[in-house]
This record gives sequence, structure tokens and C-alpha cells, in this order.
Amino acid sequence: MKSAMEAAEKLIGRTRECEELKWAVESNRSELIVMYGRRRVGKTFLVRRFFNDTYSFHYVGAHRQKKSVQLQNFREALIRFGHGQDVPPIENWHDAFLQLERHLERCKDKRKVLFFDEMPWMDTQGSDFTSELEYFWANWVQDRDDIVLIACGSATSWMKEKLEDNQGGLHNRITHRIYLRPFYLSECKTYLMEHGFEWDDYQILQCYMLFGGVPYYLSLLRPYLSLPENVDSLIFRRGGDLSDEFNELYGALFRKADRYINIVRLLATKRQGFLRGEIEKATGYSGGGLTRMLDNLERCDFIVAYGQFGNKSKQTLYRLADFYTLFYFHYVEGNRSRDEQYWQHHFNDRSVESWEGFTFEEVCLRHLPHIKFGLGISGMATESAAWRFIPAKDDPRKGGQVDLVISRADKIIHLVEMKFSEQPFTITKDYEERLKARKSLFMEVMGIRRGPVHTFVTPMGIARGIHSSFVHSQLTAKDLFADIPNI
Repeated sequence: MKSAMEAAEKLIGRTRECEELKWAVESNRSELIVMYGRRRVGKTFLVRRFFNDTYSFHYVGAHRQKKSVQLQNFREALIRFGHGQDVPPIENWHDAFLQLERHLERCKDKRKVLFFDEMPWMDTQGSDFTSELEYFWANWVQDRDDIVLIACGSATSWMKEKLEDNQGGLHNRITHRIYLRPFYLSECKTYLMEHGFEWDDYQILQCYMLFGGVPYYLSLLRPYLSLPENVDSLIFRRGGDLSDEFNELYGALFRKADRYINIVRLLATKRQGFLRGEIEKATGYSGGGLTRMLDNLERCDFIVAYGQFGNKSKQTLYRLADFYTLFYFHYVEGNRSRDEQYWQHHFNDRSVESWEGFTFEEVCLRHLPHIKFGLGISGMATESAAWRFIPAKDDPRKGGQVDLVISRADKIIHLVEMKFSEQPFTITKDYEERLKARKSLFMEVMGIRRGPVHTFVTPMGIARGIHSSFVHSQLTAKDLFADIPNI
């Protein structure tokens, strides 16, 4: 078995991202790479492993530090990468980039890799960082063909506004955009196995419901503890590594973090999701400000936006999708028990079973490529959406909702049911009748005569019985854990 140190050094997954970095390094032009993704998702780790911590220059922004501190740190980095060469005091970002130019002109590296980590933190109020970065690129880098600059940051709103949508010296200069997503289940399983865990797929599914596919959270788990013991050690024990993660997470990413927290707190109250108008009414936020907040939350993988099936107005449903945040609102915020073994004492409660049920739906929605692959329709044109019918006051019909509808080019429509169960899921007579009634409602409302079929996703499959024959297709944990190429 590999030692813990050897296991910790291995890069799990990220094949496509590494190919993108390799392409940039081997090109014959200067490259500007923007890398973004949720905090804790492993952006820095990916760059460090790919380049083996070997750069022509590397600088990390300091969180909530004033300009003078940022510039002093920048000067110290120049001295370090210049092998002790003296650098005069730096008073502003214009001088900082001028000194960087002089350093790179002396640098003997054939391809000069510059890694700016947590770049949004460098742009303090009134610092002129962005304008000087524009000037540096437009007036020095563009005349060279040997620069690879990696701009990395978790504050995706800044990355988009200041870099991707830049109308100044960086306009149309970005050559690569790399989005780093959380791990899928297959990558989580590989990571845990590499680190000495012997959990089965069901336990890993439960782990995913708590921590999602966030590599940093996985790195805190200990193989000699059970999953409930790990949760207590990290979250419920006083001073645990994740005991204050919620406040740090949103505060580090967003200015006016309280507004973002108000939105995700609202979304946590209804698993079916909220329309934009419903969010406006509940929070009082509207216009471009709300649009930016929703976009930023989606880019950070905290929420997901779903179109509504058959809705020509393209109204979007927003759902909370960050697993840690979901768990926090349900079991951490407002918990005054002071029980440092809380999860060990409660993980078998009936309320937890209910929470696992709707959280499993989020796991499935996060693994939509795996569901399509398992159904054998990866190469087929499809449309995936949610469906919700709210009858008018004078409409005698009951409402209905399907959290995942997959419409195929061959006219087959999958009405997907997602059920979490430790045993093969048993369909009762009453449940069969409810599903058939909902299918009839769906067909009536949508004006569809044929095409909809029932598809189930459940860890252990469907128990065979007299009420299961109407199921068209079913997927299990094996399908969710599949290692799918090119995703």
C-alpha cells in the first residue's frame, strides 16, 4: 500500500484540464489562461502538480490585505524568483509590473510560466491593479511569444468582470478558460481508495451527500474513522476543521456575502427550487444585482439553474446544489446541542432518511452525464429540464412536478424518479398509481399523446414485483460511479 505522503501527491482526474495546460505550454505564442471554480475545488493543487511547482514567477494574493501589503509580498516574490537579486521598494502596481518585466527579461526559461493565484484578492480598492495588468499585457507581453500567464481565483464574479468581460487591454486576449468542477463519484472513489479508505459505494454516496466532490473536504477525512465519526470530528467538534467553514466560504468569495447567504438560505427551504420572481419577492433583490448574484452562485457551483420543460418563456428554476451548504442549513446552523458526537447519535434518525432522499436527487442531477450514458443516449441530442405544473385557482386538477425530464431526439421522454434506498427499492400499489396519474397529467398539460416513460435511479435498483412492470428503465449506483470518458 502506498504511504499517505505518496497518495497525497497523486493528481486524481483532471485529464482534460491537464491537456489544456499542456497545449498552452507547448504553443508558439504567449498564452493567458483563466482558471476558475468553486473555493476548495483544487485549482492551486492542479497547477502545482502539473508544473511540479516550477515557475518563472509565482505570486499569491493576500486575503483582505491592503495594497501596501500586496506590493511588499510581490517584491519578496520577485527577490525569491530572482535568486536574491535586489529589487527596489515598490510603491504601486505600475512599478510592480515594470520590475516583473525586468525579472523576466533576465530569466533564462524558454517558456516563462507566471502563476498568479487568488488574483481577485490583489485588486484592492483604488489599487489600479487591473488597469496595470492590462498595460503589462498589451504593451509588453503581446510583443513576445514565450509567456504563459495563469490567472487563478475563486471569486468568479471578479474573474468574469475584470478578465473575461474586459474591454481594455485584455479584451479578447484570453486564450484558455479552464473551469474546474467538483469531483464526480468515480473520482471521489478513486481518491478515497488512494488514501486508504475501504468504504463501499453506498458509504461513498453518503459521504458525497455531505461533502460533495470537493477535494479539500475529502482530504480532511481520516480512513481510521467511520463516516459519522469523521463528520463529528470535522463539523460538530469544537475547533473542528470545518466548524466555521460556512462563514469562511462565503465571506472569502463574495463582497456583501450576507446577500448571497440570504439567497442560498431561501433556496434551502424548498427542494423543488424557486423561480426568479419568487426569489425577488422573498428577498427584495431584483434587476442586474440579482442577476449577478445568481450568476456568481452558479459559477461557484453553489446553485444550479434548470429550464422548465415545455415552457416557451424559458422561466428558470434555481436550486441549492452545494452539498456542504445543504447539510449546514439542515443540521449545523441553529444546532445548540453542544453534542460533539451529534452525527453519530442522529445519523440513523428518520429525519436523516428524508434529508438523504432529496439530497440524493441533487447527486443524480450533478451526474446527468452518467444518467445519459447509462441510458445509452450520450451521443443523442437531448434536452434536460424540470417540469412543474401549478393549476390556476379555478382548475380542479392537482399540481405536479418532475425534477428531471430528459427529452430525446427520437421522441422518447424520460420522467426520471430518483430514490435513495439501502435495499432494492420497492414500488407499492399506491406509489405506482401516483406515478401513472402524474404521467397522465404531464401528457395532458403538455399535449403529448405518446413518448413519456418512467425511469428510476436508485442505488440498489428496483425490487421486482407486480407493481414494477411499468418501469421502462432503471439505473443503479454502478451507473453513477461509472468512469465516463471525455467529461
